Amino acid sequence: MRPFVQPIVLLVLGVVAGVATLVAPGPELRFGLTAVTGGCLAAASLVAIRDLWRVWRVRRTFRAAFELIQHDPAPSFCTDVDGAIVLQNASAERRFGERLGLPMARAISGALPNAAAVVFRQETSLTRRPSAHEVVVTPRGTVRLAAHRLNGGVLWRLDDMADANSRHGEWIGLPMMVVSHNDTVLSMNSAMRDVLGRRATTLEDVFPDHPLVAGRRSSLSGADGKIEVIPIVVSAKDGRREIYAVPGLSEPPAASVAARAFEALPVALLHIGAEGEVLASNHHAQKLLGIDADATGPMSNFVENLGRPVRDWVADTLAERVPNRSEVARAKQRKDETFLQISLSRIVDGTGPSLLAVLHDATELKTLEQQFVQSQKMQAIGELAGGVAHDFNNLLTAITGHCDLLLLRHDQGDLDYADLVQINQNANRAASLVRQLLAFSRKQTLEPEVMDLRDSMGELTHLLNRLVGERITLTLSNDPGLTPIRADRRQLDQVIMNLVVNARDAMPDGGEVRVETRMVHLAEPMSRDQAVVPSGSYVTIRVRDHGHGIPPDKLNRIFEPFFTTKRTGEGTGLGLSMAYGIVKQTGGYIFVDSVVGAGTTFTIYIPAHEAAEVEAAAPIVVADKVPDTSARLAEDRPGVVLLVEDETPVRAFASRALRLRGYTVIEAGSAEEALETLSDADLTIDLFVTDVIMPGMDGPSWVREALKERPNTKVVFVSGYAEDALEEGSIGVPGSVFLPKPFSLSDLTETVRQQLH
Repeated sequence: MRPFVQPIVLLVLGVVAGVATLVAPGPELRFGLTAVTGGCLAAASLVAIRDLWRVWRVRRTFRAAFELIQHDPAPSFCTDVDGAIVLQNASAERRFGERLGLPMARAISGALPNAAAVVFRQETSLTRRPSAHEVVVTPRGTVRLAAHRLNGGVLWRLDDMADANSRHGEWIGLPMMVVSHNDTVLSMNSAMRDVLGRRATTLEDVFPDHPLVAGRRSSLSGADGKIEVIPIVVSAKDGRREIYAVPGLSEPPAASVAARAFEALPVALLHIGAEGEVLASNHHAQKLLGIDADATGPMSNFVENLGRPVRDWVADTLAERVPNRSEVARAKQRKDETFLQISLSRIVDGTGPSLLAVLHDATELKTLEQQFVQSQKMQAIGELAGGVAHDFNNLLTAITGHCDLLLLRHDQGDLDYADLVQINQNANRAASLVRQLLAFSRKQTLEPEVMDLRDSMGELTHLLNRLVGERITLTLSNDPGLTPIRADRRQLDQVIMNLVVNARDAMPDGGEVRVETRMVHLAEPMSRDQAVVPSGSYVTIRVRDHGHGIPPDKLNRIFEPFFTTKRTGEGTGLGLSMAYGIVKQTGGYIFVDSVVGAGTTFTIYIPAHEAAEVEAAAPIVVADKVPDTSARLAEDRPGVVLLVEDETPVRAFASRALRLRGYTVIEAGSAEEALETLSDADLTIDLFVTDVIMPGMDGPSWVREALKERPNTKVVFVSGYAEDALEEGSIGVPGSVFLPKPFSLSDLTETVRQQLH
């Protein structure tokens, strides 16, 4: 609403109420109208003061904006809340004339086609963000209209990019043009217009051998025919590219008229002689390579090729034995890891062939590539570990199951009883190792809960003190401002114990292990090692020791299964891989910092749990491991169970176990066989027990198909993978439960009993 409208309305209401007071018939009504009159006048005064304050603030903002734009070479305007221009700088007046009081779209209509639509889009964007801009291609070139929200108005700036780019390219003296992301020519300098003899509209008009490759000799369609040039491309953030055409040199760059361009071009260039030696470099190349201006010598002194020897690459390019293509190399003279993308182009002068090398900083690209390769390797190892663990779970289910069946036929006085117990115990130990593999592959069963890490750490301290022994001092430091997290308490305790034990083992002569928890807020995503941690609030757990440290060449493999820095027999190599998998499955991140001889620090980032978050309902219930309750089963009504399992040993054990408990069991080795069995409408089935992952149709798919005809049938899913590690939404059958492998006889029979009763 415009200033002073509200106080005027209130003032009018007050006057009307005052007049009504004079003619009111009774004292009570006059008293009420007098109160209304006073209230309206008081409110009008307060609102008027507020509007005066707002007007003063707006004028102060506009004065500051005018100080900012008055010397700007680009036309600039300030508009008020109604969109009318209230200020314009000298550049705007020179180009458009007096425009005060006009709408912004009308004022610049001569510079922009469909200016009203452009201005409307900008104004709409300003309702969501403080600034906006749009680049518009016009017959004169490219124009950028930027808008910035002010207190009580908008600051507009109209930047003619074609003029700016042309001015930038004129002083180099080389043909130069600016193209958009879709290869439209936005502008060109006078040198390019002279070479072409015309105005081009697309990149293909200039370089018919499209697509253009930077640093590689190309043909330019000039006014007098084709011209051999070497294109140099400089990319901008908004997708535009500046393309400079370096003529096909007839003499060395360092000694020709092209020497000025060689030094002035905004890219790194090297001139390489016929023997592969660097003859000259511009200042961009010197900075990128970390060398002095007078540095010369073989190319191999400055870069190290990651594929083949630099000497062979240069020699083959000079002899034209290989096609021109870019290579990635490392800058040898720099202490940091700087990678370069290098393109070589063969040129011929009076002394023979030589090379022009165009260098681009490819460090970020190489780092991303390394991160991708590392993540792919960890994913591949995880898939392998998960697959092996899944198969082992099937074997262990058969072993422990048949062992349970044998134990039912032997009492404790039997000579074979102790051997059977040993088999059972060792199978359970093997199952524990398999769980660690599943933890690394993020395919184990977790039971997450909202927890306060301070309480958990306090309860864990007593156990940790016993683990580290008397020669190690354990120091625990908790941030009092920790927010809750959502994690599996038992598994997270296991992670911390593994890290503390590793810290203890790194200090055989004693020392201090520090466990610290902190609250961290990342305003921006954090790139670290092979991961990117999204912005947000995190609870961190840091375990630090002052032991012997981890060598740098082993840090990249520290989380791989079966990799250990300990001596043979001192570790399984699964502790850190299990920690990695549990943290990742929880939605967190784990990093390691280590200095040989100084110590190691492991840092875990776990997302903070917001109380307002709505927890997703689990699609099925995970069955608990239960003690043997077979004595109760005799009292229960037997039921008919359809058992579907593709692993014959597992199916044999499960069917025998269920029959021993009085159930009628119908077996099927596949989903297709199960559906064929169910085609008999007279067959009564009380419960489906099915594996999840099977050849052909999987368990959830055939169950959903069967439930269309038998909607009241209960379901138990079994799998060697965790339920939440399976494909999202793949189970999701209402009323079903999940029993992870390996399971014992009592686990299976009690789960079936609970589902049926």
